[in-house]
Amino acid sequence: MPARPILELVNVTKAYRVGETVTWGLRGLSLRIYPGEFISVMGPSGSGKTTLLNIAGLLDRPTSGKVYIDGLDVSRLRDRELARLRNKYIGFVFQQFNLINRLTVLENIELPLIPRGVPRHERRKKAEEALVSVGGDPSWLPKKPLQLSGGQQQRVAIARAIVGEPLILLADEPTGALDRRTAKRVVNTFISLNKRGQTIVVVTHDPEVANCTHKIYMIRDGNIVEVVEPDISRCIINTVR
Repeated sequence: MPARPILELVNVTKAYRVGETVTWGLRGLSLRIYPGEFISVMGPSGSGKTTLLNIAGLLDRPTSGKVYIDGLDVSRLRDRELARLRNKYIGFVFQQFNLINRLTVLENIELPLIPRGVPRHERRKKAEEALVSVGGDPSWLPKKPLQLSGGQQQRVAIARAIVGEPLILLADEPTGALDRRTAKRVVNTFISLNKRGQTIVVVTHDPEVANCTHKIYMIRDGNIVEVVEPDISRCIINTVR
């Protein structure tokens, strides 16, 4: 393993306060993820999975503890600096795709490049390359998202997530809205990206998805309680015909 993790959480807590009531999303969680890893996070509803993903993705701040991205302590950075680092380092894939339906596929994919000042012709080239790299078709570029199937929309969402060449790709239930055959194709896309060096963290309820990753982190009551070796024979790639 490389000496430095690409993502590290050190004794991270997250408290949510509503009036006099305090709910703990994370309770002293520590985690290290190294470049090139493909890991999954599983646990019951309310266990802290989404909180973990939000903090790892710089969408939320910990109540206490440290968060490091590529060795940089990001725990106390200002919002503007966090937004810049999030755009540079993190790619997000969501269950409901989160595509903007009034924009074309091309415009959706190139969105992360606009704040970086990438010229229009270069944005189009990068967007097409990203779409093709996840098994998409360039003929989709002028279409609107709702003209595509669910599986095609998720590939567009993955292309958008990787177009800026992020250090780490975070996926929150990326197959949850898909049928099994389409989910298999999406997981195959993640596997292909990982083989090309992309670091990936997937939050999932689906053991057949988790069993396709390198490690399964089980989370409960805001902390990691177990690290499980996947059973590749139960990976969705091997169970869906």
